[in-house]
Amino acid sequence: MTVHAELATRTAAQVLVDQLVIQGVTHVFCVPGESYLAVLDALVDSGIQVMVCRNEGGASMMAESHGKQTGRPGICFVTRGPGATNGSGGIHIAQQDSTPMILFVGQVESENRGRDAFQEMDYRAFFGGMAKWVTEINEPDRMGEMVGRAFATALAGRPGPVVLSLPHDVLPMPSKSPDAPLVEAVETAPAPADMAALETLLAASEKPFLILGGSRWSAEALAQMARFAESFGIPVATSFRRQHHFDPLHPNYAGDLGLACNPKLVARVKASDLVIAAGARLNELTSQAYTLFDIPVPQMKLVHAYPGAEELGRVYHPHLAIHTAPIAFAAALDKLTATHTHDVTAEHQAYLDFSTTPMPQPGAVNLSEIMIWLRDHLPADAMLCNGAGNYAGWIHRFYRFRKFNTQMGTICGFMGYGMPAAVAMKALHPQRTVLAVNGDGDFLMNGQEFATAVQYNLPIIAVVLDNAMLGTIRLHQEREYPGRVSATTLKNPDFAAMARSFGGFGATVEKTEDFAAAFVAAEKSGLPSVIHVKFDGDGISPTTTLEAIRKKALGA
Repeated sequence: MTVHAELATRTAAQVLVDQLVIQGVTHVFCVPGESYLAVLDALVDSGIQVMVCRNEGGASMMAESHGKQTGRPGICFVTRGPGATNGSGGIHIAQQDSTPMILFVGQVESENRGRDAFQEMDYRAFFGGMAKWVTEINEPDRMGEMVGRAFATALAGRPGPVVLSLPHDVLPMPSKSPDAPLVEAVETAPAPADMAALETLLAASEKPFLILGGSRWSAEALAQMARFAESFGIPVATSFRRQHHFDPLHPNYAGDLGLACNPKLVARVKASDLVIAAGARLNELTSQAYTLFDIPVPQMKLVHAYPGAEELGRVYHPHLAIHTAPIAFAAALDKLTATHTHDVTAEHQAYLDFSTTPMPQPGAVNLSEIMIWLRDHLPADAMLCNGAGNYAGWIHRFYRFRKFNTQMGTICGFMGYGMPAAVAMKALHPQRTVLAVNGDGDFLMNGQEFATAVQYNLPIIAVVLDNAMLGTIRLHQEREYPGRVSATTLKNPDFAAMARSFGGFGATVEKTEDFAAAFVAAEKSGLPSVIHVKFDGDGISPTTTLEAIRKKALGA
């Protein structure tokens, strides 16, 4: 599409869409609403693919996953009131996961603002604690300025979400707004003095450790981080759900810091004399519920390199704080020369020992064996998307993310993410294998987006792990109130039949040895697919059972 040259002839809605084209937007995720009909009309000739979703929550999660994958803001449009509240989930994820995203949300007519009109909301109050910036565009001549600022804000420092409110009457108005230029994130670089100080710390360290995490990385930058770790002999861990930042079969890899991680890894980090946290916020899960490091001053020397200045010193006061974007930090590290190195064999072997051998599990289905089958048979660029639930423990421990940006999971642990993320990833990468791995409760929070996959002919494979309960809460329940089951039991449908009713492929697995054939059949069908895996709920995690948790809580 050619951006309109006759600026004065454009409507505000057309200006908005022209800005999306200028910023390189390829996909928009939405549930249509009457509050932004003018934008929907302007999108018709834009060349942007508009994907209609079945719920605003699914649409916003698709946009967030798109932003997470591309590093450019994912774009979502929702209508006012109910559309905004439904779509808020993606905003929360984008904030916690440091993902660039823009939510455009309809608003009532300007003349009715403040009357508590039909579906009217105060978006600044509602989204203010979640988004980096929330504003309303009331002047059509400022549309280009505001949208350009939205892209700049979403990308700046620690990336995150922006919410722009669009009054119904403003969008069809004529606009003389100039276009904003293409926005690129500012790559803040470390100061030479910071790198010199880091070199001094590395030269004196006998037990260094590197934690990789966060967003704003590139494959090239992560390759530079790997060279740095090799040169200096530093073991590397990835932060929660950033396992795709480092090849797990690299000899410097020590494992991921997240839920139910390797106790040997936790002990190794605690025993370090120098920890370099590159791009990672060191949030609650990565820090093992804030027990990995002393607060406020860690027990070892901590170097924290992060693109958002507000994050440095938020919880931990580092020995050396470096305000830098990850790509620039990686380039600076790549220029350092090691004066001595360290043997990382023990750390990598501890990871292999922890992740290689399947664990026993009650019943006829063993999830560790299924994850190992997937890691052994999927192509290296396959994308695995998941939401939240105890089932994810098997992914973290036994699956291996061999390539950058192949892990699409939420840092904030948001249920219902796997399905919409998989739909968005298959739309973006149609030639790649895309899986959504879900729990049963997890799947039905956004399972309706399977219809979106069917509508757009996106042959994702959704694996639904069904133990007929909300497993994470049941685990905590048995630990704190043993034997008193409350509100965690589920009566589930036939998920395979559901997939077939939508026009997809469905198969049911009740024994481990049947999974491979079901997966191959799903691939051969060429259709969006659901593999319904039923497993014994007593096997609540890779390392324990509900019965064992209950007995321990009762002192038996």
